[in-house]
Amino acid sequence: MILYTEYTDNGRNFTIHVKGKFDFQLMARFRQAYGGYKPNVVTFTVDFREAESIDSAGLGMLLNMRKFLGVAGGEKSIRLIHCREEIRAQLIRAKFEQLFEIV
Repeated sequence: MILYTEYTDNGRNFTIHVKGKFDFQLMARFRQAYGGYKPNVVTFTVDFREAESIDSAGLGMLLNMRKFLGVAGGEKSIRLIHCREEIRAQLIRAKFEQLFEIV
């Protein structure tokens, strides 16, 4: 389980790349990753290209991220990209497509 981050689009997009299992063991590192974002970021992306799985703790971490960032107001957005079919299915079962952009 590895996390690494990058800024693109002149610092307006912040991406967190997840490798391995997206579970409770990543909680502190995940929170730290998005907690220190630069103020001009408007799009947050979680890239699951190298993620093996997500569990209920991972779903909770995404919800906590959304709450922390205040995404509900519409100024910022969170995209979940490159989800494996199993991960996408869990996100859809949890109705996350209503809260996040799933690409």
